[in-house]
Amino acid sequence: MTLSIQDGAAVMRRVADVVGTRVVGQADAIEDILVAFLARGHVLIEGVPGTAKTLLVRTIANAMSVRFGRIQFTPDLMPADVTGVSLYRDAARGFEFQPGPVFTDLLLADEINRAPAKTQAALLEAMAERQVTADGASRPLDALFMVLATQNPVEHEGTFPLPEAQLDRFLLKVVVKYPAVEAELEMLALHESGFDPEKGGNAAIVDAVISADEARACRLLSDQVRVAPEVREYIASIARATRDDPSLILGASPRASVALMRAARAGAVIDGRDYATPDDVKARATAVLRHRVILAPELEVEGRSTDDVLSALLSRMVAPA
Repeated sequence: MTLSIQDGAAVMRRVADVVGTRVVGQADAIEDILVAFLARGHVLIEGVPGTAKTLLVRTIANAMSVRFGRIQFTPDLMPADVTGVSLYRDAARGFEFQPGPVFTDLLLADEINRAPAKTQAALLEAMAERQVTADGASRPLDALFMVLATQNPVEHEGTFPLPEAQLDRFLLKVVVKYPAVEAELEMLALHESGFDPEKGGNAAIVDAVISADEARACRLLSDQVRVAPEVREYIASIARATRDDPSLILGASPRASVALMRAARAGAVIDGRDYATPDDVKARATAVLRHRVILAPELEVEGRSTDDVLSALLSRMVAPA
């Protein structure tokens, strides 16, 4: 199946609209995840419990007719619990590989920071190389494979902070905030009318609005988006500015520059354009960079955040006309 960029934008809008009927008041988070999907990237979703992080991922998977898998990360989770294991059947068949939950399209890694480093490393190979190595054999993952990992920003007991190398593999870090009062009232009305995501499994959430083939076709569209030299220079200047900013002790890596360009191209597809603009870059810069830079300790003590620093940095940057 082949789609034009305008067709792809319409397809993604259908997904965003139907997801928004169930995950109310999180339009920015929905769009960011769809941008990451088009850019073939992974997403780290951060939010306090009860802000519909799991529901968001399940609903997007349902709306796009793709396979959904979930791993609840715990301190005793082993790498084989993620990748799979070989089991001995009988003398004739010998060992047979039983695929783990990582063999899916959209994988929800729930509370990813509760697993030890060895288990996180097993997921890192899948994220970085889209393959799994088990018993000395490499097994490819599906072309639609995408990790959407969640973590709780306020509870740290029994957690294992993600290493910088793994954080860098997430295209975006999406922060799910409390909904506005109007959205919360709409959510209450939705539940009062009978919606219950815990009743009846995934099928009770939302009907599919696109096919898996359409989802695959949409993923090819970002490669058609042009990025002018001045927009590439703008991307590079943002990344370099983070490295020189005294408020940050670690700036963005070159991979972050590539990630920002990928996100900008995907954002252009969402808007139905075959070219990326400085506004596409600016719109995704914070989500691309917030988990790739480290705030100076003295500013952290003062209560400032990386988002504050990035916002100030972007406001100082002169975007090309």
